[in-house]
Amino acid sequence: MVAEFKRASPSKGALNPAMNVAEQGRAFVRGGAQAISVLTEPTEFGGSIDDLVRMADTVAVPILKKDFHVDPVQVWEAASAGASALLLIVRALGPDGSRRMFDAAGEAGVEVLAEVRDEWELEWALEAGARVVGVNRRNLETLAMEDEVHSRILPLVPRELLAIAESGIETRMDVEAVAASGADAVLVGSALSLAEDCEAAVRALTGVPRKGR
Repeated sequence: MVAEFKRASPSKGALNPAMNVAEQGRAFVRGGAQAISVLTEPTEFGGSIDDLVRMADTVAVPILKKDFHVDPVQVWEAASAGASALLLIVRALGPDGSRRMFDAAGEAGVEVLAEVRDEWELEWALEAGARVVGVNRRNLETLAMEDEVHSRILPLVPRELLAIAESGIETRMDVEAVAASGADAVLVGSALSLAEDCEAAVRALTGVPRKGR
């Protein structure tokens, strides 16, 4: 599981603005998270680079910088802040922009989570050299969930790559459903931000084996 440190979201507003980075990060790891995503976008998500730096200083698991990355300078910023990986929204970059950002990530020594929602975006991600693919069922234009996206796109991710299901994962049943479609992991944000005991919430969503692909 990738556990996400998220103070707010465009769809739900403020979630937990007063979250403590170190406390939340340690709880994520105790619960079994294998990586942690940190929102650094300030306007819609209430995040900051400082949150990322503090998280990287606190835990030993890989850290994903999640933001709207469109320029190679942001790749180097992620690396200097301690990120192991960063999110690239393939839809926003297109095929040429995706290749340019993947090239920059390779130079900076940062892994890429290539986020896709349809077959064309998956093709662009694979052409750019993606090794980790996130399948997001939230429509970023309308913010609505498109329930069929996980079941349609996850099986298309080549088996040798890591496939991560994103958005709307709240229960173990949700995890089991995307695992059946071929997800190797899930990225969970809002449900953990709202949980009274985030360590227990993480533990409840881990340990589900992949069944598809």
